[in-house]
Amino acid sequence: MSSERLIYLPLGGAGEIGMNAYLYGYGKPDAERFILVDLGVTFPDMDGTPGVDLILPDMTWLKERADRLDAIFITHAHEDHVGAVAHFYRDLGAPVYARAFTANIARRKLTEHGHPETAVRTVSAWPEQINAGPFKVGFLPISHSIPESAGLVIDSPQGRVIHSGDFKLDPTPIVGEAFDPELWAEVSKGGVRALICDSTNVFSPDPGRSELSVGPAIEELVSEARGMVVATTFASNVARVKTLAEAGHRAGRSIVLLGRAMRRMVEAAQETGVLSGFPTVISPEAAQDVPRENLMLLVTGSQGERRAASAQLARGKYNGLEMKEGDMFLFSSKTIPGNERGVIRIINAFSEKGVDVVDDSAGRYHVSGHANRPDIERLHDIVRPQMVIPMHGEHRHLREHAKLAIARGYQSSVAVNGMMMDLSGNAPTVAEFIETGRTYLDGSVKIGAMDGVVRDRIRMALNGHVTVTVILDEDDDLLGDPWCESMGLPETGNSNASLVEVLEEDLGQFIGRATAKTMKDDDKLEEALRRLVRQSAQTEIGKKPEVTVVISRMR
Repeated sequence: MSSERLIYLPLGGAGEIGMNAYLYGYGKPDAERFILVDLGVTFPDMDGTPGVDLILPDMTWLKERADRLDAIFITHAHEDHVGAVAHFYRDLGAPVYARAFTANIARRKLTEHGHPETAVRTVSAWPEQINAGPFKVGFLPISHSIPESAGLVIDSPQGRVIHSGDFKLDPTPIVGEAFDPELWAEVSKGGVRALICDSTNVFSPDPGRSELSVGPAIEELVSEARGMVVATTFASNVARVKTLAEAGHRAGRSIVLLGRAMRRMVEAAQETGVLSGFPTVISPEAAQDVPRENLMLLVTGSQGERRAASAQLARGKYNGLEMKEGDMFLFSSKTIPGNERGVIRIINAFSEKGVDVVDDSAGRYHVSGHANRPDIERLHDIVRPQMVIPMHGEHRHLREHAKLAIARGYQSSVAVNGMMMDLSGNAPTVAEFIETGRTYLDGSVKIGAMDGVVRDRIRMALNGHVTVTVILDEDDDLLGDPWCESMGLPETGNSNASLVEVLEEDLGQFIGRATAKTMKDDDKLEEALRRLVRQSAQTEIGKKPEVTVVISRMR
């Protein structure tokens, strides 16, 4: 048996939805050459990651082996697949390969971070293949909710692997290529060792609907509207943006794009030739001279993002435009689990203005970009791999997908982030476990999820903060009184006295009776003062705040 092995190692995206990063390797153990498929982000929330800008996969293990990384391949331009490329390019140093539309988006990200445009290399669709160490990789077109999505054909000395990428089986996607079952069957007929497959909608029992199917319902809705119409969807869903724009145009409305991401995606699609026939767009300034009943705004913020155009319109004016009673707002999108509160906040704000809000609870104005259970089964049967490894999903999705594959006669195993799978044998086996996690982009700095920065921020948010300052003379006696400053705490407590004054009084009494040994030792004094403030605050307000103690000694 060969001493070389073919491995698959998810570093993000397996056991979660978002932050995709999948590593393939071939060679002797601990000497493999690697390719990385996708390098994405996920988004923070105020509950668990306050103040964080983006969440990135922990690439420490790969950075330590960056000299063995031959290439990075990006399947499509969604943020959870391409969003981290610019943040790790300097650390990893490998060339980035993508199809034209995805490459356009990736280059913009790299140049914004000061990296060269030449780092991204544009690749044509199959049958072109890129040589990357022991691998040959080709982009196999497949339909999704963004143009020029692709699965990957990954050829290795131990056989062919197909990485599905995010996909749906759409014969009429409007923008981008339709699913071509004959092409997928052709690349699979020589035998496929493993299909690494999207699991997102494995619990959805009905076949997926085509993007074309939502057009008539949207057109009917827009044509019957009386005031201004505003619609939001995922900015990257260029086909949906086009459907919405055409519905507005046919209803005699001028089209306005609001939000940087919306404009960037449409521009990239037009520049790369995947989008044509898009209705004429006017500027927000020009829109102010158009009667409201003749306007349609296409805006960002379908997931309730606070800074996006939808949220800003809900709060008031945005770029001089404002929603009023009798206008209509359409969510042509699905709310991703976890984003419900932000979306509901926007809906209620519009309701207070008298705006009619239409969501997709009835399934008329949105279709998913991911394959449902019957579509996943169909791809299995087209590719007919030796083994199926579920990816892109929470643990429950991966487990259900593995059960489905096994029941249909395929070898399968659940592989979560950090689980290195050996694909060399007749069935997938666990080779080893790698420590993985998350990296937070906090402002302009990357910090580890376990570094304590965000944990401390959460503690301060939950408990408030008190700063204690004491000044001691050269004999370790108190100069003046100790004083406190509080943040995020009530001004008065149970005694109806000022909280700060109560704390200062307790601190003064403690220092007055403290031993000489305590007064000489900064560490002991600091800990004692911190404990006292927390205990006193607990009595007064029922909370133990975070405490910073500053001790100054006059020498």
